[in-house]
Amino acid sequence: MNINIKQVQALKPGQSVVCIVGKASVPSFLSLTARERKYALDRLKENEEYVYLNSCSRCIYLVPVDINAEAYRASEEIRKKASMLKRLIRSNSHKELVIASDKSLKGAELAFAEGFILAVYSFSRYKTVSPKKYEGFYPSDILLYNVGEKSEINWLKSVVEAVYLTRDLINEPPNRLNSVALAREIKKMSQAAGFSFEQMGKTKIEALKMGGLLAVNRGSVDPPVFCVLEWKPENAVNRKAIVLVGKGVIYDTGGLNIKTGDYMGQMKTDMAGAATVAGIFHVMAKNRIPVHLVGLIPVTDNRPGGNAYVQGDIITMYNGRTVEVGNTDAEGRLILADALSYADKYSPELIITIATLTGSASMTFGNLATAVMGNADERYFSMLREAGNEVYERIAPLPFWEEYGELLKSDIADIKNTGGREAGAITAGKFLEFFTEYPLIHLDIAGTGVLKKDDFYRTKEGTASGLRLIAEFLRKYSAGGNKKK
Repeated sequence: MNINIKQVQALKPGQSVVCIVGKASVPSFLSLTARERKYALDRLKENEEYVYLNSCSRCIYLVPVDINAEAYRASEEIRKKASMLKRLIRSNSHKELVIASDKSLKGAELAFAEGFILAVYSFSRYKTVSPKKYEGFYPSDILLYNVGEKSEINWLKSVVEAVYLTRDLINEPPNRLNSVALAREIKKMSQAAGFSFEQMGKTKIEALKMGGLLAVNRGSVDPPVFCVLEWKPENAVNRKAIVLVGKGVIYDTGGLNIKTGDYMGQMKTDMAGAATVAGIFHVMAKNRIPVHLVGLIPVTDNRPGGNAYVQGDIITMYNGRTVEVGNTDAEGRLILADALSYADKYSPELIITIATLTGSASMTFGNLATAVMGNADERYFSMLREAGNEVYERIAPLPFWEEYGELLKSDIADIKNTGGREAGAITAGKFLEFFTEYPLIHLDIAGTGVLKKDDFYRTKEGTASGLRLIAEFLRKYSAGGNKKK
């Protein structure tokens, strides 16, 4: 990311400004002429999406917001309008851009900066030819006018940095990012942010008898990797760790149950959960958030090689339980299950899994909500819902009744890795529950983690869905949300 975020206490003559305003107000600090003010107010009364004033010395962008709306909805409106303005702002080629507000909505400047920076993200490192048409350039400096909360600015910086890093990992082509390369990139992130990193190779994975990860890896020429991340500050508010588990399937062909049609088209993104966990650690460490956090990331691809696992195989997992393979395209839950059992060694307070796990979740909620389920205490879900609203990565709960687990019964093993087409997202979650004795929340980001086209500031391909959600959840937890009421 090459956009700097700074704070300024005063406006200078000639500076171009984005100003978030009420529906019919223009703050005096913009120093508009009488004619400019009249024009702006007339346009605002017409309910324009934004008002643009262009003079020889500066540009003014007025962004009206409904100040009577709920705060989190108003913030999302601001983020979306920031993405709508990105092309106009780019065409004016500002070296710097001031973001201000009339203070009718707290955090408006931060919301605009976030929406704008996330919207201008692009993955273009492999392009060798520049666009022929001159389109201008984005400002290299974003100046937040009179915000006054340095910690919030630092939080914003780390979050957008983490989203960029995470999107880059998700969008990397599979011939450039295999399991070992992903581990190497996460190690670089750990060194830059300050969290610890351990990488286990195939020999160690075999010694641990992680049968799920090893089975999925059998069709691949690249070895599996198991990554352990940890952020353990001395002032951690939790005695027992919170464990994040991210699905790291580098590329998912479906195995011998190979995907058909265009279902394989975006499968380089099937490691979005793994990349998201790494991004969350970046935010936690950069902001020194006092939460003891452990991250577990099993990594492999799923290919139909000569020794690939097949339907009917019986796998012995890390915890000794046996699994009958009903479908080789239900591979993500197998590698997550080994990681969940490994998490038990930490006696965690809570485990959160993040995965592009099922098409069922995507078909149920589309790209508007992340499917969530689990057996953890309601206070965690409540805090997660609140965090989801604030960053507008909303969650949608699915039932987690024990009867859904009955669909996974096997005649010849402890459990099957599929429960049929019905309730597919739920039975995938129930499969995971089978492999840990500790409180579990499962996030299925299949619908929100990967997009086929831009959705305002959520960009095409990898979105880093779940990162802002869990980071905000952990921030709330560290500020007192960990205490039972």
